[in-house]
Amino acid sequence: MSMLDKFRKGAQKAGVQATTFLQTSTNKVASGSREFAQTFTLPGEAEKAAKILDSFLADPDRPQSALNAIPKAVLQRARGLAVFQVIKAGFVFSGKAGSGIVIARLPDGSWSAPSCIATGGLGWGLQVGADITDFVIVLNSDDAVRAFSLGGNVTIGGGISATAGPIGTGGSVQASLAHPAPMFSYSKSKGLFAGLSLEGTVLIERKDANRDFYGSSISAKDILSGSVPAPEVASRLYEIIEAAEGLDETGLPQEGYVPGVEGHDHMVFDADGH
Repeated sequence: MSMLDKFRKGAQKAGVQATTFLQTSTNKVASGSREFAQTFTLPGEAEKAAKILDSFLADPDRPQSALNAIPKAVLQRARGLAVFQVIKAGFVFSGKAGSGIVIARLPDGSWSAPSCIATGGLGWGLQVGADITDFVIVLNSDDAVRAFSLGGNVTIGGGISATAGPIGTGGSVQASLAHPAPMFSYSKSKGLFAGLSLEGTVLIERKDANRDFYGSSISAKDILSGSVPAPEVASRLYEIIEAAEGLDETGLPQEGYVPGVEGHDHMVFDADGH
């Protein structure tokens, strides 16, 4: 076989591989996009958020799951929660889009009605493939909640900082709560906890989705302050939070992971055993 024939054969093989890759990526994006589109209304977002949050929190029926979950102590002192999913795809050029909800804890300890949020962006570089990532941001301060209440954009790291949050149980987790960052971020991709940075991510209030569900142009501030009754469509979300907050940790090993603490140098946890 001549050198030219070998080159042609190699080029043909590369073309087949590229086509197969693009078809696989496109199918993955299409599948994720269909689910994404179906959950773009507030009821759909609330249902999606409940499923996402359930995968990050401990299962009361399996207390050992607390070792691989957002700590009960973190959840109990949270002033709010933002839960969303991001679909990212690219082939040289890349793009991402995501949506979810934010809720705030009210003075009586209950949770507010949800306000819809979204994120997106474009990029360029050697980014190939597609992925879906779930995020939970624990709002540790009233200022963090207020940032989501102003009716504009919230830029993570822009005035309100966020750090990767602790996981598990024990004294190291409790110590991390002495002076916590305004926000703890958690992410999960392909069934694994992963320390993906949200620095620079912009979250936008979805006024259209809020208006369509609540029936008027009610502000995020009013929604998160309790002026709107908590809707039935979010009941599953509230139940999951309440169950995780009531988890009995008696007898559990004191095993916690706190980012940035010496000896805690890995960022991926198997979440399938949750």
